[in-house]
Amino acid sequence: MSEARDYLDEHHDLTRRFFLRCGATLAAGTAVTARGGAADPLPPELSPVLEKLESYFTAPSKFEDVSRGRPIPHTLPVDKKKEVGLTRETWRLEIVTDPENPAKLGKQFTKKDNTALDFDTLVKLGEKHAVRFPKIMTCLNLGCPLGMGIWEGVPLRTLVWLAQPKENLRRVFYYGYHNDDPKQQFRSSLPVGRVLEDFDDLPPVIACYKLNGEWLTPERGAPVRVVAPEHYGYKSVKWLTHLVLSNLAHANDTYGAQNNDIDSPMKTFAATLHVPANAKANAPLPITGYAQAGISGLSKVQVWVSPVGKGWNADDPYFTTAPWSDATVLAPPKKWGGNLLNDAIPKGTIGFDAAGQPKSWPMRLAKAHWAAVLPGLPAGQYTLRCRTIDAKGQAQPMPRPFKKSGRCDIEAVNFTVIA
Repeated sequence: MSEARDYLDEHHDLTRRFFLRCGATLAAGTAVTARGGAADPLPPELSPVLEKLESYFTAPSKFEDVSRGRPIPHTLPVDKKKEVGLTRETWRLEIVTDPENPAKLGKQFTKKDNTALDFDTLVKLGEKHAVRFPKIMTCLNLGCPLGMGIWEGVPLRTLVWLAQPKENLRRVFYYGYHNDDPKQQFRSSLPVGRVLEDFDDLPPVIACYKLNGEWLTPERGAPVRVVAPEHYGYKSVKWLTHLVLSNLAHANDTYGAQNNDIDSPMKTFAATLHVPANAKANAPLPITGYAQAGISGLSKVQVWVSPVGKGWNADDPYFTTAPWSDATVLAPPKKWGGNLLNDAIPKGTIGFDAAGQPKSWPMRLAKAHWAAVLPGLPAGQYTLRCRTIDAKGQAQPMPRPFKKSGRCDIEAVNFTVIA
């Protein structure tokens, strides 16, 4: 392995020179600068792997599923879904005060007095108030996204104001259908300030009923779910049935009882999609991956290769002094995917202009694809690592490296180079 170690001492400079030598344009795409402008064309070695990239938006049927429930509500028979309000025709939403920590309301909406909101009323509100925005859906405790979509619905504040709140309202908590079993209730919550106002140009929290321009499916939380733009999936409760307006001063999320940081917004991190399992010695190595642009944005993705088993300074657990090389964040795709009608971004989608092009790139709270071509390596076994640098210059896994506030470990993938 001594030959490999000597070679890798110059890895950073070699990578830079390699990119400067590559000038052929690819039909699959181009690079993009941190400010969203076109950069140098991509090297031709990337063409085969870029053609295999996942689509930017995820088809609703292709989302990964981490739904809760015994049985999971979307698996219920159709007749049972109708009975419990999990169809558009039978859905009802109660908006009530918290009996233990009451907010003063002018009006409540309940099934008992036949005033609970129905689906047609929600959609009617949407004719005036509906918004749509792109968001990547990620589980707090998983290291990969569940899917990327355009979510559409009515801002939750529109529903809160229907209840005519007067005073003593500090928190909105909400939950969905849970098999009529209190022990299965999965509850989440937000400060009322976040519900009523969108900080730092964030999209509003919504009562969502469409994904990628189509009605939600039961697997995705139909008829209606919450979508909280900057948060992990546990804040975007499926099969919504109740909004509870409370004077409680603290969060009361179900996830909080499991030692999770329930106030932590999404993090920025990178992972790989394509790494050659058995690469040829001294041949260029094309690699691809994705990055999640969390609340702190994304400025670049970096990669680093080292021989398997090579030690590292214990005082530098996040490899801050490693010879990282910049990968290329890919430009917006020519085809968006996700089963969008005519492959077009729905008009009025937050973050896109009238022509359906992103106003900035990479988009915050979304994903981006990245690619790199590594110089050829001697035969041996290697570890590839990748990381992000966020818009504030902070390298993954900082500024919040703790697992219970969202997974963002620096991924390590082993591969072999054969003679």
